[in-house]
Amino acid sequence: MCAAAVEHPCDGEPDRPERPEPESLLESANRLSEQLPGHRVEIIGGVITVAPSPDGAHANALTSLMIPFLTAGLHGGESKVLQAVGVWLPSGSSDYAIPDLAVVDADFDEHVVENNCYDPAAFRLVLEVTSGNYQNDLRNKVAAYANAKIPVYVILDRKHGRVHVLTEPLAGGYDTHQVYAPGHSLTLPDSIGAEVALDVTALVAAGRPRPKPKPEQEPEPSPSPSQEQEPSEG
Repeated sequence: MCAAAVEHPCDGEPDRPERPEPESLLESANRLSEQLPGHRVEIIGGVITVAPSPDGAHANALTSLMIPFLTAGLHGGESKVLQAVGVWLPSGSSDYAIPDLAVVDADFDEHVVENNCYDPAAFRLVLEVTSGNYQNDLRNKVAAYANAKIPVYVILDRKHGRVHVLTEPLAGGYDTHQVYAPGHSLTLPDSIGAEVALDVTALVAAGRPRPKPKPEQEPEPSPSPSQEQEPSEG
């Protein structure tokens, strides 16, 4: 009888290969990030989400949004305006999000948590410009950012042509949710560090893809002489 069969198999028994440990959720997300360059991989509520590569209108809207924050002096000694910086979320053991834009404390780089993501306490504002997976920004991330106690969440909803401003985070959502349509302007809470005004009409226009030009119709060929018919005599 074998005394320690697991560590030392008995003679004549083949070695059994050890089963590989299952891949963790975070490892799966990082593998997808490597396999899908240009896509944004996040873990929200314990579920891996993959956002497609942004189109040109998305990039145009994001630049248009950055300008008022920069003009207000928020990219300076006390705060920074950053694109695509990861925030570690308390909603799950591996949850993290990568907002399109964020206003963070200037010393944010001293608050790394894991996986190149930072403590949500360093975030003053997060902002998303919607793409094809707009429901993730309008639903799942609302709860995720609120649970992380990020004070202000702004959404440029390109599908419906509106801007959402959510403030006063609670468990599972924000206590205040204001929606602005084109024709209106808004001023963000000065808790982010400065007064920032946004022109909804301009932002919605910046995020709207240009319509594809219609192909030019070729003129109909004129009939050949053999196809022409002489007028009948009346």
